[in-house]
Amino acid sequence: MAKIKQIFLLLCVLLSVFSYSQIIVAAERTYQYIPLLKNQQVAIVGNQSSMIQKTHLVDSLIKRKIHIVKVFSPEHGFRGTEDAGTKIEDGIDKKTGIPIISLYGKNKKPTTKQLEGIDVILFDIQDVGTRFYTYISTLHYVMEAASENNLKVIVLDRPNPNGHYIDGPVRKEGFESFVGMHPVPIVHGMTIAEYAQMINGENWISEKCNLEVIKMEKYTHDMHYDLPIKPSPNLPNARSVNLYPSLCLFEGTTISIGRGTKYPFQHFGAPYLNSSYSFIPKSGPGSKYPKHENKICFGFDLRNQDNYFTSINLDWLIYCYKNSNNKESFFNNFFDKLAGTNQLRLQIIQGKNSTEIKSGWQSDLEEFKKIRQKYLLY
Repeated sequence: MAKIKQIFLLLCVLLSVFSYSQIIVAAERTYQYIPLLKNQQVAIVGNQSSMIQKTHLVDSLIKRKIHIVKVFSPEHGFRGTEDAGTKIEDGIDKKTGIPIISLYGKNKKPTTKQLEGIDVILFDIQDVGTRFYTYISTLHYVMEAASENNLKVIVLDRPNPNGHYIDGPVRKEGFESFVGMHPVPIVHGMTIAEYAQMINGENWISEKCNLEVIKMEKYTHDMHYDLPIKPSPNLPNARSVNLYPSLCLFEGTTISIGRGTKYPFQHFGAPYLNSSYSFIPKSGPGSKYPKHENKICFGFDLRNQDNYFTSINLDWLIYCYKNSNNKESFFNNFFDKLAGTNQLRLQIIQGKNSTEIKSGWQSDLEEFKKIRQKYLLY
């Protein structure tokens, strides 16, 4: 039975890889949005993933005589090279001379002054479909600022590489943060444009934004999609992106997920675990101060895992807690923000297994799916 399942998954991947080659992302459908930008003062919210094939969106629009007056950059910066959590400074794009305003750090929301002289905001960032990946939080603040300043927002849609499933606890009240702004599960199964519609439709901002979305062509949520450009420094390939929803919870523990190695989000470990597999986190680009820096971490190699996860794996987290050298300090204050609730931490401490824990998510997930259905474009 297991072999049949593996063959079925392989066939699905092969079919979806063929389909992937046919996908036309919204940024490539220039005839849909270029007319909306003509004779307008345009601000771009983008990063290194904002590409039209091999040309950056900003460069392409400038060649088309679109007047770009400002670029807003999210976490990791406009060129996408900064470590998670690093304060991103304002500056000037060396290639174009366009001012860059950081939307990470203290200034997460564009101010009225920063939006002066702008007519329309074009948002084009590759997301990975998880609540704690901060680009959807940036999207929220951009839409909110636009509604307050009577500006239009155009969202160019891109595939969700984790769009084929929905899983995780729905964020509860009292656990709001930049890694959990909305009451959605960890894996929400929506594209960035669908999510923008949900922000508007569910009244998560005080006044609805003047929003227009540009759809993709030939995309479905079931497709297996390998990102052509890494969305952030520590998600370098399809395996890391697909493992991210499960492994990011370790960021709220004493376990390293491989930041500071060649394989971030593809293995995990700590000095106190007992294993024949090991790695040593080192300081470097995209990970200046990795957890357990210069220490041997023993753990598990996930580089040969299936690339098409269809649920969050809690067994790794439970195993590491049970085998930690100090259970009282295993979780840090960040964990509940990532989980969106304190219940997951408490259930692990209580000794519940993954099946018991996940059973408690189901009613919330069913309610979320009903809401999500209203905003799907594909």
